[in-house]
Amino acid sequence: MIYLDAAATGLLKPPQVAAAVADAICRMGNDSRGTHPASLYTGRVLLETRERIAALFGAQGADCVAFAMNGTQALNTAVKGLLRPGDRVITTVMEHNSVLRPLYEMENGGVQLTVIGCREPSAPRGVLDMEALEQKIVPGVRAVFCTHASNVTGNGNDIRRIGQRCRENGVLFVADVCQSAGMLKIDMERDCIDVLCFTGHKGLMGPQGTGGICVRRGIAVRPLLTGGSGIQTYSRSHPREMPSALEAGTQNGHGVAGLLAALKEIDRIGLEQIAEKKEKLCRLFVQEVQKIPGIRMYGDYDLPLRTAAAALNLGDEDSGYVSAWLEQERGICTRSGGHCAPLMHEALGTREQGAVRFSFSYYNTEEEVLEAADALRELSRLCGY
Repeated sequence: MIYLDAAATGLLKPPQVAAAVADAICRMGNDSRGTHPASLYTGRVLLETRERIAALFGAQGADCVAFAMNGTQALNTAVKGLLRPGDRVITTVMEHNSVLRPLYEMENGGVQLTVIGCREPSAPRGVLDMEALEQKIVPGVRAVFCTHASNVTGNGNDIRRIGQRCRENGVLFVADVCQSAGMLKIDMERDCIDVLCFTGHKGLMGPQGTGGICVRRGIAVRPLLTGGSGIQTYSRSHPREMPSALEAGTQNGHGVAGLLAALKEIDRIGLEQIAEKKEKLCRLFVQEVQKIPGIRMYGDYDLPLRTAAAALNLGDEDSGYVSAWLEQERGICTRSGGHCAPLMHEALGTREQGAVRFSFSYYNTEEEVLEAADALRELSRLCGY
């Protein structure tokens, strides 16, 4: 099997991740629910992971990091915990349904939503209209929700530019870094990010069921869930102090242990080296497939900010057919369809056809990339292009 679907989930992981999860299953108790060794061990793992996440994202401290089961929960927490009826909010066509659907719910409840489109005439390449976005970021807007990189095209956004504009106008900036974490450099202080939402199972190479939200000090986010916290038991309200404020119930300690192992490996390899290899693999793939008759690429591959993802179609062939053929005939795993990003596909003109996405991890090889290009070349011939 050749796994080229890292943007969906990082199947290819450091071996230390599985080992850490297995060890945690045998050793972990419940953090803040006891003073015995098993409970204290869990607390230490959670704290070290918070510290490493804070360092990776430039958060103000470990206490600013709350865990979630995935990026979707983190984003729902941000949307529903920051907005109230009457608020004005801005987002973009590049967003995942994890942002769009909660925002639509809030819009139905009285929030005023503005969606920024792609820059013309580059709409088929899916480049955000940054000037239009900046024009809308004015005093009185409550928040901007924007992804660091499209999960369809891999196109990146200049979050520092967006964050600075937001900070100058007293607007909250919520960044979705689920696609970019573990590849692109992110610094909440430098980039003026107020709330950052991440997942652990993609570029961070951790287990599924991990993720979280980082909140700048002084920003109050209402909790999505309330309940047991291990502290303030006799209070009728949930703790307000971070990170307990946004964590209710037993945390996924086993998954966090695996995420910690992955973060240690990312530190050992180096973010720059990881990014360099993934960029090299993506460039090689694009270089090879652009030569194939019938191939139509989506995304701007000259952008300075990109993740290692490439979306394409073969003529008028259904994207699901192409993806299925690649797996059944050549053992190549990709993602087809709408990628949970409906507005991006509408901007690209691929609402009906969808697209086939190839996304690369640090553990892929050049040989696998060339094999994928050769498979597309064969399918192109079979389809008569």
